[in-house]
Amino acid sequence: MDINKMLKQVQKLQGEMARLQEELGERTTEATAGGGVVRVVVNGRQEVVRLEIKPEAVDPEDVEMLQDVIIAAVNEALRQSREMVAREMGRLTGGLGIPGLV
Repeated sequence: MDINKMLKQVQKLQGEMARLQEELGERTTEATAGGGVVRVVVNGRQEVVRLEIKPEAVDPEDVEMLQDVIIAAVNEALRQSREMVAREMGRLTGGLGIPGLV
């Protein structure tokens, strides 16, 4: 086993991972809830980058329903974002299952 060759491969993988993480930060996932009255967009860093609420979702008499719909949409968008990151990192690492990468 050539240690220098292995170190070069690890450095290459680190560079590719950094590039992929940057790219994933620009990619987004989207989820809706409440029949589409709430729309959430999340990037690959698991940051909410857009939240849209249609006027018909706003009922002063039922704020709890709106809160529940927002939470559902945010959680679904975050779940999709995590799956996207895990899928892309898995492609890069060849499914090695390296802890801490996803």
